[in-house]
Amino acid sequence: MDDYYFTRNRLFELAEEFYINGGRNLFIDEVHKYPLWAIEIKNLYDTYSDLKIVFSGSSALEIHKADVDLSRRAAIYKLHELSFREFLNLSDGVNYEKYSLVDLLQNHHQISPQIIGDKSIFPQYKTYLEKGVYPFFMETEGQYYERLKNTINVIIETDLPSIENINYQTTQKLRKLISLIADSVHFKINISELSRKTNISRDVLLHILQLLERANLTKGIKQNGAPTSYLTKPDKIYLHNSVLLHALNSNIEASIGTVIETFFMNQLMLNHQVNSVSKGDFLVDNTYTFENGGRNKTKKQIIGIENACVAADGIEHGYKDNIPLWLFGFLY
Repeated sequence: MDDYYFTRNRLFELAEEFYINGGRNLFIDEVHKYPLWAIEIKNLYDTYSDLKIVFSGSSALEIHKADVDLSRRAAIYKLHELSFREFLNLSDGVNYEKYSLVDLLQNHHQISPQIIGDKSIFPQYKTYLEKGVYPFFMETEGQYYERLKNTINVIIETDLPSIENINYQTTQKLRKLISLIADSVHFKINISELSRKTNISRDVLLHILQLLERANLTKGIKQNGAPTSYLTKPDKIYLHNSVLLHALNSNIEASIGTVIETFFMNQLMLNHQVNSVSKGDFLVDNTYTFENGGRNKTKKQIIGIENACVAADGIEHGYKDNIPLWLFGFLY
C-alpha cells in the first residue's frame, strides 16, 4: 500500500476489479500507509462476502487504532518478536520444539541437554541478545543497529504523530525519554523525576508511555493487583527487548542485569502475566516468583516463598530450582 499507484487509485476499486476477475484471496501489505484503509476493508468485507482478506502492517499503533472499525470483522494478530528458539530455527535451519512453563520448571534438567547436545549454547545466545530479536538480522550484516534505529525514528517521527497531536518539540522529548529508560539500570520508575527530566507533565508522560508500549518500544511492569488504567504508573519500565537495549544503551557492559531481566520479561510476557513483586524480580501468572541473576545467584532473596525459582544467566544446565535463563527462550 505504499506504492505510488495508490496515490491516485483506491484500494476498493482495485479489490473490486480483482474480485470481478475471479480473485477470492486478497493479501495487502503495509496497509497502514493508505489513508482510510480500515474503512475500505470494512466496506469490502460487507460487499463481497466470499472475498478473504489478509492485511499486514509494520505500525502497531496504526493497526491498533483501526481495531474499533474492524473489531467485529477482523481477527487481529500481533506478531511478537522472535523467541530464542525461533531465532535458532531460522538461523540454523533446525526445528527445536517449544516447551510450556510448567515443563521447564519441572523438567529443565532433562530438557537442556536434549537441546544443547555436545555443543555450547552461549555463542548463539549472545548473538540473540544482541541482534537476534528481529528477523532482518539475516540481511543486514554490519548495518543492523542502523536499520533498527531508523525504525525507531519512524515510530517517533511518523507513527506517533499520525495518531496523536505530537509536534517536533515533543518528539525530541520522546527521544530523551527512551534514552533515559535505555540507560537506567533496573529501572524502577519515579514518575515525578522522569517528568522533570523530560519536561513532560505527569498525565501526558503516562499516556506517552502507554503509546510507546503499544508501539513495542517499551514495557511497563506493574505490581500484582494494580489497576490496568494508563494513569496507574508502572512499577518498572524496560525497553521491549534486549536488542533495543543493546542498540540504545550507552554503556551496555554496566547494564548486564537489565539485559537479563529484559530477556526474561520479553520471553514470558507473550503468553503469561508478568508483574513486579516485593521479594524477587518477577511474579508470573500470580503463582511463580522468579529471581534473575548470574551463574552464582542463590535463592537467598526469595527463600521461604512458595513456587520460587532462580533464572540464572551463565549456566547451560540447571540444578534444583536454578534454571538456565536461556531456556526461557523456548516458551514460544
